[in-house]
Amino acid sequence: MRRTFNIYCDESCHLEHDHQKAMVLGATWCPAEAAKKISSDLKKIKARHGVSKDFEIKWVKVSPAKINFYLEIIDYFFDAEYLHFRAVVIPDKGKLNHAVFLQDHDQWYYKMFFVLLKQFFDPHARYRIYLDIKDTRSQQKVEKLHKILCNNLYDFDKEIIERVQQVRSHEVAVLQITDLLTGALSYLHRGLKSSKSKLEIIKKIQDLSCRSLLRTTLPREEKMNILVWTPQEL
Repeated sequence: MRRTFNIYCDESCHLEHDHQKAMVLGATWCPAEAAKKISSDLKKIKARHGVSKDFEIKWVKVSPAKINFYLEIIDYFFDAEYLHFRAVVIPDKGKLNHAVFLQDHDQWYYKMFFVLLKQFFDPHARYRIYLDIKDTRSQQKVEKLHKILCNNLYDFDKEIIERVQQVRSHEVAVLQITDLLTGALSYLHRGLKSSKSKLEIIKKIQDLSCRSLLRTTLPREEKMNILVWTPQEL
């Protein structure tokens, strides 16, 4: 019997002309059967900190008033053996030259998503991929991403990648963890330093992962797997 895994994806500064230098694609994954436990555990952490059970964990909401709450979320991620994270960091979108490679930004974006996710796939397992709803074009992009991922794996009957589905992040606990970790990497790689609370969270991730978060990890790193991607030199 195939085991099923859920993969929760998010992105930071992914638009071509958003005036942001670095871009990050992030994905948190876990066995499908662990998703309900994770959601329940996060509600208990919220209750301990006097945070509403409906409060959405997001990088943009990190503040001095909630720093201890967010630090415990990071502790929880590293303590939970069934939770894993992978990110692809593009340090400088300004170095991209799509015309030379006969592609546009959207086509390159799908390629990067495959680079992000291909590390996970085992042909003997099933995967359900969840992405945060971003804009009115999201459904079209999701359908195309599903097709591209399946084609690259010769999974024409969708036996490996069972679904690629849009969800609302405030309704999905694990996706909120993805937002937090992806946001931390984006903040670090953009060289931002204005928030002491955010810098404290980044330091916590660095300490618990024993990684700088600035360099590529070993390919088989399971807990905090990072690829710092640079475009091919001509």
